[in-house]
Amino acid sequence: MENESAGDLVPAVKPELQIASSDLFPHDSGAEKTVEAPQSETTDKDMLCPICMQIIKDAFLTSCGHSFCYMCIITHLDNRSDCPCCASSLTTNQIYPNFLLDKLLKKTSASQVSKSASPLEQFRLALLQGYQVSVKEVDTLLSLLSEKKRKLEQEEAERNMQNLIDFLHFLRKKKIDELNEVQTDIQYIKEDASLVERRRMELYRARDKYLTKMQKQAGDLQEPKSWFSSSINKDNNDLKYASAKTHGGVPTGNFHHKDVDGKSQASSIVAQAREASSVLTSQHTSQSSLAVIRKKRVQSQFNDLQQCYLQKRRQLVNPSQNNDKKDADDMQREGYSSALSDFQSVLSTFTQYSRLRVIAELRHGELYHSANIVSSIEFDRDDELFATADVSRRIKVFNFSTIVNEPPEAHCPVVEIPTRSKLSCLSWNKHTKNHIASSDYEGTVFVWDVNTQQSVMEYEEHEKRVWSVDFSRIEPSMLVSGSDDCKVKIWCTRQESSAINIDMKANICCVKYNPGSSNHIAVGSVDHHIHYYDLRNTSHPLHVFSGHQKTVSYVKFLSNDELASASTDSTLRLWDVKHHLPVRTFRGHTNEKNFVGLSVNNDFLACGSETNEVYSYHKAISKPLTWHRFGTPNVDDSDEEPGSYFISAVCWKNDSPTLLAANSLGTIKVLVLAT
Repeated sequence: MENESAGDLVPAVKPELQIASSDLFPHDSGAEKTVEAPQSETTDKDMLCPICMQIIKDAFLTSCGHSFCYMCIITHLDNRSDCPCCASSLTTNQIYPNFLLDKLLKKTSASQVSKSASPLEQFRLALLQGYQVSVKEVDTLLSLLSEKKRKLEQEEAERNMQNLIDFLHFLRKKKIDELNEVQTDIQYIKEDASLVERRRMELYRARDKYLTKMQKQAGDLQEPKSWFSSSINKDNNDLKYASAKTHGGVPTGNFHHKDVDGKSQASSIVAQAREASSVLTSQHTSQSSLAVIRKKRVQSQFNDLQQCYLQKRRQLVNPSQNNDKKDADDMQREGYSSALSDFQSVLSTFTQYSRLRVIAELRHGELYHSANIVSSIEFDRDDELFATADVSRRIKVFNFSTIVNEPPEAHCPVVEIPTRSKLSCLSWNKHTKNHIASSDYEGTVFVWDVNTQQSVMEYEEHEKRVWSVDFSRIEPSMLVSGSDDCKVKIWCTRQESSAINIDMKANICCVKYNPGSSNHIAVGSVDHHIHYYDLRNTSHPLHVFSGHQKTVSYVKFLSNDELASASTDSTLRLWDVKHHLPVRTFRGHTNEKNFVGLSVNNDFLACGSETNEVYSYHKAISKPLTWHRFGTPNVDDSDEEPGSYFISAVCWKNDSPTLLAANSLGTIKVLVLAT
C-alpha cells in the first residue's frame, strides 16, 4: 500500500543487476593474455615441455629420463601417478632438478632475446656485459646520435608548426564565418530597426496630430467665449424687443433660456476637449512608466529574446516552399517581414505579463487531509465547468463562473461522482459536452455521463495502474490510455474491448492525441523518451524524442506540430513533431519525484513545482515568465513538513490568460496573468 500523503509519485526505472562482462562472456585465457611472439621455427622441440608445449621453465628430470616444467609435472602428479610421456609409474619422489638443461635453456633464451632486440637494445646489452669501446668509437657514436637528435627535433618542430598553422587556418575560417553571420545579423537589425522606426514615427505623428487637434479645438472655443456671450446677449435683446413690438406685449423669458443653453453648450465642448487632452497626457505618462517596466523585463531576458529574434530572422533567408507566398504577403504588410512580426508578437506577449494574480480560491476537502491531493483538473468543452480528480475516489465538477463570482460559501460542486479507486487522470470529450473519461489506480478506464452521474463505458484490460487517458479531438468516440503494465491501449466508445494495443518496454506515464489527427499519439514513459506513433502502423514509432534525463511525466500539444513534455529531471521541453527536432528546454521549477501537472495554451506553458509554486513559461523563452507561490499553512496544524507540499495539477482556460492550479493540500486557485 502506497503512502497517500506522498501523492502520485512518478515511476522511475527499476535498478537492474550489475552484470560484469566476465559473466556475459566466458573466461578466455587466450583473450586476456598478452599476445606472445610465435615460437622460433628453429626452436628445438626437445626444449619444449611435453605438457604445456612452451620452453621448459625450472626443468625437472624424471626417473624415466623425461624433462618437464616443475609446476607442470607437480600439477600432473597431483592427479595421476605416471609419466605423461611413457606412462611408467612415477611419484614426486622420483623427479630431480635438471641443472644442465636449465643452464642451456637460459643461454638459448638470452640468445633469442638478443636476436629479437633492436640494435640499440643489443648495443646497450653489450655495454652492460662489458663490451670494450674505444674513445674514437664513442665520439663517432655521439656524433651520429647528435645528428639523429637534431633531425628528430627538426621533424618534431615541423610537425608542431603544421599543427599550429592548421589550427590557425581553421580558427580563421570559423571566425570569418562568425563575422559573416554577425554582419548578416547586423544587416537584419538595421533593416528591421528602420522599418520599426518608420512605423513608430507614424504612430507618434498620428498621436500628436490628434492631441494638437483636441487642444486647438479647446483653445478656439475658449478664446471667443466673451464675444460669443455678448453677441448672444445683443441678439437676444434685439429679438426680445422685436417680438414685444410685433405682439404688442412684454417680452417673454424664452430668449433668456436660449442664452443659457448656448453658454452651457460652449462650456461643455470646452470641458470635453480639456478632458480629452488631460486623458491623453495621463495615458502618455502611464505608458512611459509601463515602458520602463517592460524595458527592464526585456533586459532581464535579453539573451533568450536575442536568440529568439535571430532564429526567426535567419529562418526567413531560406523559407520553405509552403511559406513563400505567406512570407511575401507578410513583407508587403506594413513593410514587415513575417519573422519580425512573429518576434514582435513574442516580445509584446512576453512583456505584457509580469505576475499571476489570484482572482478566486477554492478549498477542495478537509484541511490537511492527505486524500485532498488533486491529481487532475480539466475544463470542459465550453470552459463553463471544470472537473477535479483526487485520491479520495471522487470526481467533482464545479461551475467556473460561480467559483469566480460567488462568495466562498457558495463554492460547492454541481456534480459529485464517487469511484471505486483513487483517480489519476481526467479527460473531457471535446464533442459530447457531458462525457468525461477517468483512469484509476486499479487499471480501469471509465467514461462517465456527468448529467446522470453514471458510467457509460468501463474498460478493465489494463493489468496495473493507469496513469493517463485522453479523448481524441478529431474522432470523439476514440480515447487512449497508458499504464504501468507497459501497454498503450486505444478504445472506442462503441465497443467494449480495446481497438489497438501497443506493447512497450517501460511503464507508461502519459499519453496524448495530436489535436489535428486521430491517427497520431505521443507517449511518455519511464525510459526517459517520448514515442510518437502513427496508429495505422504501431509496429514501431514514427520517431523517438530523446533528451530528458529522467521519467517523462506529461506530454501536451501546443499545436499540430508542437509538443511539450515534462520530466522529473526538473525541465520542460518543446519538440517539433513535424521535423522531429528539439526546439527548447525550459528550466526554473523543481520536479524530481511527483506528478506536478502540465498545461499549454497557445504561446504559454504552465507547470507545478515541488516548492509549492506554479510556474508559467512563454514557449519562445527558456526561463520562467512568472510564478506564484501557494501559501504555507500553519505547521502546527499539519502532520507534514511545510516543504512537502507541491503543486499537483494545472489547467489553462482555452484562449485565455486564466489558469487553474491545485496543490497537495487540496487548495485550488484561479489565477490570471497580469501586468
